[in-house]
Amino acid sequence: MTPTSWTRLTFTRTNVVARRIPRPLFCLPFLIVLLACTSTAEKQPGSGPRKDIVCFVYHRVGDSRYPTTNVSTKDFEAHLAYLAKNKFQVLSFSDAIDYLQSDAPPQKTAVITVDDGYTSFFRNGLPLLKKYNMPATLFINTRTVGGGDYMDWEQLQTALAGGMEIGNHTHSHDYFLNQGADSRYETFRQEIIQSQDIIEKHLNKKPVVFSYPYGEFDDKMKQTVKDLGFKAAAAQLSGVLYNGTDLFMCPRFPMAEAYAAKFAEKAAMRALDVTTPSAPRALPDKRPALTLTFKGKDIQTKRLQCFAQGSPCSCRITRQDTTGLITVSLQAGAAIAGRRRTLYTLTAPGKNGGWYWYSHLWINTKVK
Repeated sequence: MTPTSWTRLTFTRTNVVARRIPRPLFCLPFLIVLLACTSTAEKQPGSGPRKDIVCFVYHRVGDSRYPTTNVSTKDFEAHLAYLAKNKFQVLSFSDAIDYLQSDAPPQKTAVITVDDGYTSFFRNGLPLLKKYNMPATLFINTRTVGGGDYMDWEQLQTALAGGMEIGNHTHSHDYFLNQGADSRYETFRQEIIQSQDIIEKHLNKKPVVFSYPYGEFDDKMKQTVKDLGFKAAAAQLSGVLYNGTDLFMCPRFPMAEAYAAKFAEKAAMRALDVTTPSAPRALPDKRPALTLTFKGKDIQTKRLQCFAQGSPCSCRITRQDTTGLITVSLQAGAAIAGRRRTLYTLTAPGKNGGWYWYSHLWINTKVK
């Protein structure tokens, strides 16, 4: 098996030196540089050729005590071997965002993320990533570093030196949506800043990417992360990152023992181009309805499928216009109020093969 290689994308800024020249000509170079910077460094997610990036989120590796958040070491290596054999470009989360916004040609791309920083990743996952010469992005909550089952700063430094990226996962990893609105957002903001400072102090590097604890957030929390200057934020919305993705709610496929066998299936998914994406919502009733509009010109609309995690789900097309926009109404067939988090997932096969995927998250804050 030949390990795949990965490329770190970097961008440079041009320095302009002013000289004594006539005022009209003096202004022209700056206008040219300004236009150039606007067209490259500040590209929006929807620009450039269509690119799909499949992101995976892991927690523990080789720790069978926690099957809902663990993959076996054997399965983790099988996943890496699959990416290598099928010639995926494997990037860190921040490099994937740079690639998405660049003029680089589309190619099969995957991102491996690991939340929380458990020692099982250091023992069992990191050696395999090094074996296959692949990076990963490790999101850490700083309050637990070095305690219990969590990696310490020396181990995190080893991971960083081995090509891993370190991201911010707040300080406490709290259920922020359970805090009152009067204190939630300032607490959330201060914890992110605190975590940034601690990571920089110990690793001499400040994270540029973020991951929401438990994948839970609302629109104001999302805006807080953006305002703090992060490049992107990872959620736990199953799905595929693409040009049209809101970069502050990037989807990731969870990988635990129950899903490990479906890795190849998920790696081949493409993003359903939903034009009405929204942040997770608080559960309004036991069987919430959801309306989505998406671009369907490449989709076999008659084969749309809907799932609601352990519950049947109805999917009804309510509108289809001549431009290819399709509006559907989704609703769980049974009550979902007994779960803290429930995904509504919409999938459809493409007209030219492959499958497309989109998920929306409902959160019942009364359940922990």
